[in-house]
Amino acid sequence: MASEAEANEAEGAGESSGLHQPHDKLFTAAFGVPENAAGFLRAQLPSRLANAIDWESLCPQPGSFVDSTFRRSHTDLLFSASIDGRETLLYLLFEHQSACDPRLPLRLLRYLVRIWEDCARKLPDRTKLPPILPVVLSQNAEVWEVPDSLGAMLDLPPDLAGDLTPFLPDFTYRHLQLAETDYASLPGTRAGIFVLRTMKAERRGELLGEVVWEEDLILGIPRELYQMVLRYILAAEIDRDAFENRLNQLRDPELRTDAMTLAQVYRQEGRQKSRQEDILDALELRFGQVSEEIREMIRSQGGEARLRELFRAAIQCTSLEEFRGAL
Repeated sequence: MASEAEANEAEGAGESSGLHQPHDKLFTAAFGVPENAAGFLRAQLPSRLANAIDWESLCPQPGSFVDSTFRRSHTDLLFSASIDGRETLLYLLFEHQSACDPRLPLRLLRYLVRIWEDCARKLPDRTKLPPILPVVLSQNAEVWEVPDSLGAMLDLPPDLAGDLTPFLPDFTYRHLQLAETDYASLPGTRAGIFVLRTMKAERRGELLGEVVWEEDLILGIPRELYQMVLRYILAAEIDRDAFENRLNQLRDPELRTDAMTLAQVYRQEGRQKSRQEDILDALELRFGQVSEEIREMIRSQGGEARLRELFRAAIQCTSLEEFRGAL
């Protein structure tokens, strides 16, 4: 398998973006790597513009510009690159919410303004701002009907549209919707394509399909990313027997061993989590609300024998304080 690639997680502009979802983590692990981001972004831009960008100069920039209310369903990555010696910014927004947002261009405008404001704050003596090329990736199950520009959202009287347009902001953006893109047409590097296929398959209930488990593709990606995708698949609602059968079909022994080992670890983690929840349920039934401190202490415990011991303590103790002493 390919050597490890470093993924750069976006940090908040003044605060952490917080990767709450497995979708976010997988997206960032894949496309936080400049090589993978370049392979994807290049395919989204007009050829003349894509050819003008010095892709070797593509560099991740710190900052998340997404509204706090969307942090659980959106992740963003910002990159800088050079065009003819001038700085250009490329903004990649990943959306994995279930519903279409017809005001997407308006939201994008807010994010672009925040990026420019961040540029102005960091370089107060700079009088000109770098251009921003916005690209959206949507992990959707059905094709969304959304405007492809800010201007398309504006309700202008037809006879005055030409007079009003010079006074109004407008921009277009590139939008790749996984729902309307064939598996074979997904662009980018091997790692990027593998992740995009997995994300598309997750929405279509096809995580165990041949297109995700193409061994020639998997063998060309970092081992760490392969293991992350396995965890992503195991966290989804899949038939566990069918998953085991899929693993047995893998020809490469390293791929098969990695998958089976991780599946076993995941089962153990699932049993451990179930035991922890049983302990909490017993305490809540006996004593009512359990403090967050005790919850965290229980979640930090592991091992079958230790968790059985704590479950018995939860049943036999006479108070939460007595149970806390057993932790």
